[in-house]
Amino acid sequence: MYHLEFKEVCKSCKGTGIYVGMAEQDGFGVQCSGCGGSGCYNYVHKYEVFEKRKIRTDIKKVIEVNVGIVVGGEYTDKFGGMPYNEWLENNKFPPKSEMRNYTCPAWWYQSADYKKKPNWNECMDSLGNTFSACPHFKSKNKCWAKFDKETK
Repeated sequence: MYHLEFKEVCKSCKGTGIYVGMAEQDGFGVQCSGCGGSGCYNYVHKYEVFEKRKIRTDIKKVIEVNVGIVVGGEYTDKFGGMPYNEWLENNKFPPKSEMRNYTCPAWWYQSADYKKKPNWNECMDSLGNTFSACPHFKSKNKCWAKFDKETK
């Protein structure tokens, strides 16, 4: 185990030892809790030198991102992704490995790769609610078909 240690200007108080936030007004300040009022923060980072990626024995499947859905339970393809052993070989997700049963292309690519997120007029409702509130979400398979056609 290695460590890197140095003294730096406290980011919370900018080296003054006094923190002023939205609750401190009219000339009030509070002693900075980040540095104890010294203005100096002792940065310590402990680390292990990277040699190679470690292997996990408890993983069967890898998804590119998780958009906030609980995944797991019975091992099925309903969550998309790819087998862990294939991911270890090149960690490039194949086409149609998205979580298509539970997300639409806009929802998925907002997290997975924003450059690929469709910007279709029909996406979402006029109020900008969550993706699952989109009037087209129940027929998201049509959105995925459109996405596949446009991204060949």
